[in-house]
Amino acid sequence: MNYDVIIIGAGPGGIFAAYELMQRDPSLKVAVFEAGNELSKRRCPIDGEKIKSCISCKSCSIMSGFGGAGAFSDGKYNITNDFGGTLYEYIGKKQALDLMYYIDEINLRYGGEGTKLYTTAGSRFKTTCIQHDLHLLDASVRHLGTDINYIVLENLYAYLKEKVEFFFNTPVRTVSLDGNGYRVVCDKDEFTCKDCIISVGRSGSKWMENVCKELDITTNSNRVDIGVRVELPAEVFAHITDELYESKIMYRTEKYGDRVRTFCMNPKGAVVTENTNGIITVNGHSYEDPAKQTNNTNFALLVAKHFSEPFKDSNGYGESIARLSNMLGGGVIVQRFGDLIRGQRSNHKRIEEAFITPTLNATPGDLSLVLPKRILDGIIEMLYALDKVAPGTANDDTLLYGVEVKFYNMEVEVNENLETKHKGLYIIGDGSGITHSLSHASASGVYVARSIAR
Repeated sequence: MNYDVIIIGAGPGGIFAAYELMQRDPSLKVAVFEAGNELSKRRCPIDGEKIKSCISCKSCSIMSGFGGAGAFSDGKYNITNDFGGTLYEYIGKKQALDLMYYIDEINLRYGGEGTKLYTTAGSRFKTTCIQHDLHLLDASVRHLGTDINYIVLENLYAYLKEKVEFFFNTPVRTVSLDGNGYRVVCDKDEFTCKDCIISVGRSGSKWMENVCKELDITTNSNRVDIGVRVELPAEVFAHITDELYESKIMYRTEKYGDRVRTFCMNPKGAVVTENTNGIITVNGHSYEDPAKQTNNTNFALLVAKHFSEPFKDSNGYGESIARLSNMLGGGVIVQRFGDLIRGQRSNHKRIEEAFITPTLNATPGDLSLVLPKRILDGIIEMLYALDKVAPGTANDDTLLYGVEVKFYNMEVEVNENLETKHKGLYIIGDGSGITHSLSHASASGVYVARSIAR
């Protein structure tokens, strides 16, 4: 039960850490512990017919399992230092980008060949945005799509399972110091290792906080992003998505000076739910396969909130808003933009009569009863700003799903090797609070694996 390296979490960070360890030193004895299922057994029971809403499974197949929360995401790998995390502050901008391109090469080799790499470089749309006080962030974007992303993960698992020992449905309870290494305690067994990599993602935020307290590792409060998922006819954003696919657009509100941004754009995609620690929030997917595509495009509009003394629990703030939405709507609430502006609750009749068919079965309601006024004002202002570069965005029938919350882990204090004050204990991926994306999380895994192999 003793290993050279134990990896906690089989999300992007954990997967690419294991992959790179096997590339660098196949003789290493490596184990990966994952609270969820292996990829082939990850099945959400919601079918829209017999089961229409979340039944709070013991392990959420959308959020946990091989591939992590990104397994059923849109499969977008943003190659940039402008957003997606602050990994470059620890390892340097050039090395961070080099690692992201390395991840891209692996994804292409394991099933992503033929997918398109989009870029904002030289885009005329950037000029159009600036003319309307919007700001398009620079990035290259590899879009795998939910379907191709799954194939890449299947192929990576097929390679790794012959070289690395996986423990699925095996949540780790505690991590403690053990001589010159670490002791990892699960429900039935205990394991030891020389080096330990923790990569538990955002859904492991509460667990990560407990580990840091027990091991006296300093953490700093991070932000929380709160907003809605916007759904509209694909034609409205087609001139943008056909060229760029993913456009990260920033806006500073006139009223409060808050930053609002677009996030996770899914051309011809579908709106979906996700379960984070028992809280139902909303997200979006899209596919490369034309047969799986819809007539709608969806994206998030998020307002970032930072807190200072005396309040530090930014995630708790986001959770309270999401729980209020769950309480009022039994899950996700949907509202027509026209109804929101007129101060009236959406109902089934107005949703059915809209010139757009929702891709998610959500409860018609009133988002103004859920979202704080400052956040809602920012979202409304942003929709009108986007309407100038994508006319039709602020149409009455544009659908707003709420709430969407992006939780960020407390930022864990690590050194330039992503190593804590305890030698051999590394914190990577979104669980560190340092990365916020598939590409950054994956790059952090490779970076730490190389450090251990050296």
